[in-house]
Amino acid sequence: MTSPTPYPLSLRGTLDEPLSRWLWIVKVLLLIPHLIVLAFLWIGAFVAWVISIFAIAFTGVYPRGLFDYNVGVMRWSWRVSFYFTSAFGTDKYPPFSLQPMAEYPADLSVVYPAKLSRGLVWIKWWLLAIPHLIIVGVFQGGEGNGLIGILAIIAAVVVLFTGKYPPGIFDLVMGLNRWAMRVAAYVMLMTDEYPPFRLDVSE
Repeated sequence: MTSPTPYPLSLRGTLDEPLSRWLWIVKVLLLIPHLIVLAFLWIGAFVAWVISIFAIAFTGVYPRGLFDYNVGVMRWSWRVSFYFTSAFGTDKYPPFSLQPMAEYPADLSVVYPAKLSRGLVWIKWWLLAIPHLIIVGVFQGGEGNGLIGILAIIAAVVVLFTGKYPPGIFDLVMGLNRWAMRVAAYVMLMTDEYPPFRLDVSE
């Protein structure tokens, strides 16, 4: 049996034990500087995304600088999410950086596409993505009330009382996050490869 073809987006998250039993309760306060910076970074990412639509439509190429910036914003967001309600997988404070960092327990990378479809750029980010967006909406919900957030909070409560993160929950949370981030990369025009309807608990 052959293994599935790797998707152009790779999402890494390593459970960083031992975890503090109580730190997760105040992480939202610790992350205020990150949330402020990310709000501005995502405004920039939206502008870069709009520009990339027209660049791809006319040239079939995603401008490399815009691509790297948007990947960096996704990477920064993933580290913050891994630290907080998308996993509670580490107590190491996320770095203020768009760059990859092998030493941090969470990272994200996307393979740069040499060429993209000039026609698909108009429909893949909304029409073709609708089935995935519905599923991911259940995963992520709003204000941490999606399946991912619920599972992460359950794990955090277990850590509070036992000091151990349930490995089954961590694997499931990572699989759900991986699915959601693949869809994000597709919607952000970073690949023409349609995201798989597949829950990969490991890369």
